[in-house]
Amino acid sequence: MATWKIDALHSEIEFKVKHLMITNVTGYFGEYDATLSGDKEDFSDAKITFESNVSSISTKNAQRDEHLKSEDFFDAANHPKITFASTEVKKKDAENFVLKGDLTIRGNTRPVELNVEYTGLTVDPYGQTKAGFELTGKINRKDFGLTWTATTEAGGLVVSDEVRLIAAVQMIKQA
Repeated sequence: MATWKIDALHSEIEFKVKHLMITNVTGYFGEYDATLSGDKEDFSDAKITFESNVSSISTKNAQRDEHLKSEDFFDAANHPKITFASTEVKKKDAENFVLKGDLTIRGNTRPVELNVEYTGLTVDPYGQTKAGFELTGKINRKDFGLTWTATTEAGGLVVSDEVRLIAAVQMIKQA
C-alpha cells in the first residue's frame, strides 16, 4: 500500500464566504496535515484523512480572524481541529473523482462530497514523487454549529450560510 503525505509548502487550503451578499471573503488555514493511502495507481481506492489547526485561520484581517476563532464561530479553545475522513472515492474519468467523507467542525460531524480533479504526477528535482489534486465543494456552515448571524439595516445578511471549500494540494509519496 502506498502512503502519501501533504506537501504543506506547495498546497493551499481555503474557503470563501459571501460578505454582505455582494463579495467574497477568503480564508486560509496555515497549519494542516493530510494523508492519502491506497493500492491503486489511479487513486480510485484512496483513503484520505485531513486535519487543520483552527488557530491557524487567516482572512488577512486580525480582528476578523479572532472573531472566527471565538465561540461565535469555530470556538477554537474547545474545538481546536477541523477533521475529514474519507468514506468513498468515486472515479468519474481519468482526472475527475467524487470524494465522500465525514467532515467535523466544532464537534459536529456531517457527510460531505467534494469534487476532485487529479492534476498530475511528477518527480521533483529532489527525487520525490508528487501528485497534484484540486478539490472543491460547498457546505452550509450552520450544519456545523457555525450559527452566528447579523443583518444589515436593510435586512440583508452579513455572512452567507454557504461556504465554498477550495484546496490545491501536492501529495508526496512516502518511501
